[in-house]
Amino acid sequence: MYFLHKRRPKNERKEEISGNLDTDVKKVKELFSYGLNSDLIMREIVADTNYVLFFFLSIVDSMKIENSIIKPLIMSNRKGELPSTITSLSVEVLSCFSEIENKLNEGNVILFEKEGKAYAINVSDFKHRVIEKPQNENVVKGPKEAFTESLLTNLSLIRKKIHDKDLIAEKVAVGSRSKLYVTLLYIKDVASDQVLESLKKRIERIDTDNVRNIELLEQYIEDRPYSILPTILYTERPDRVASYIEDGYVALLMENSSASLILPVTFWSYFHSPEDRYLRLVFGNFSRLVRFFAVFITLFISSIYVALTNFHFEMIPQDLLLAISSARERVPFPVPIEVLIMEFAFELIREAGLRIPSPLGPTIGIVGALILGQAAVEANIISPIIVIVAALSGLSSFAVGDVSFNYTVRITRFLFIFSSMLFGIFSLIGAFLLWVMYMTSVKSFGVPYLSPMTPHYKSGGDFLFRKAVFKEIWRPGNIRPKDIKKE
Repeated sequence: MYFLHKRRPKNERKEEISGNLDTDVKKVKELFSYGLNSDLIMREIVADTNYVLFFFLSIVDSMKIENSIIKPLIMSNRKGELPSTITSLSVEVLSCFSEIENKLNEGNVILFEKEGKAYAINVSDFKHRVIEKPQNENVVKGPKEAFTESLLTNLSLIRKKIHDKDLIAEKVAVGSRSKLYVTLLYIKDVASDQVLESLKKRIERIDTDNVRNIELLEQYIEDRPYSILPTILYTERPDRVASYIEDGYVALLMENSSASLILPVTFWSYFHSPEDRYLRLVFGNFSRLVRFFAVFITLFISSIYVALTNFHFEMIPQDLLLAISSARERVPFPVPIEVLIMEFAFELIREAGLRIPSPLGPTIGIVGALILGQAAVEANIISPIIVIVAALSGLSSFAVGDVSFNYTVRITRFLFIFSSMLFGIFSLIGAFLLWVMYMTSVKSFGVPYLSPMTPHYKSGGDFLFRKAVFKEIWRPGNIRPKDIKKE
């Protein structure tokens, strides 16, 4: 259940434009602190009549202003409406000062004419990175494009992949002081109306000054803010977004974000990689099998080791048990403390490697792990087998590519370790059953988290292992698409 935010009155200026050029210009100067704002430019033009232009120099294309606004105004002998004179692609008539505020901050030129009308002319030129390779979702076989911080560039990457007249890019405003827009991407005759309605209501309930990017928006609209299970998929790959949209999902884009949100999602979505579909059937499914096995290792190897050595040592082969006992002969700590020390050390090295500058991060991480592990073993603080267990547990967690689900797996691993300290395998199985029961109770925008496996829905069968592409004729029924059969 997501939080219902109580809305406070918004102090938006609904004052109408007066129609008097001097009065309106003075008002805009007051609103935007003209003279104090160093990049706010006011330009007066005298042609067939008087014009005044306002724009932020840092977010507009000055050549477009020169060629599509100033030159046409000076050279033309206007006989009709102003929009017919301006050569810019987008000219919009404004009626109140709240619209002027929004449009000026979006990179528009605000043009006042002596007759009392105001126009917004889109000449925005927000700076952003060029299209690069994905940083966190690399593939060997497949497209190498990633989103940038430019909304228009991201939209073009999606439309390049989906040539469908029913692909809708709907804008929804968010934020009361600094108003930005969330772009909802969906196929009109496929996406579920219930999901769209629920999503729009959650966005409308957001009552805050500013939501700067997708990463913050996710925390406002997710189902359970305090849950360790993510219910929205975060991706930086346009091809992955296009694939989900064609299946009936909804994607969210925002200016300033080099990623997209996909919803609703299920537990299985976090195990899938775009490369699974670009590889041949057997190769893609083998990759998924390795990924599932890696998650099992990172979740259970440390907790099972604690349970067996502390409570169920009779289940360990005698030779291995003697080897473990001799390795631990001079170690002063019990097994659970040893495991926690090494798991925490691995998390510390991982976090430090992310924060250290790129050229040094991997080197310091590897060297730090080797030095710390070897020194700890030689000092008899930990036993050698614990180093192996912790290394397997930590390295396996890297097989989970999604950032949010990676944290879920790592936190759950510690929960299972603590549970195995109580009654061994029995308490570990109990903790696992509670974890599964909790997952069955979670929903993402009304969609059960473990569907379409449980509860069962008609679907393409792409949750554990995928089928051959020519046999995937059904869209996932658990997200309630309008058209469940693919053409």
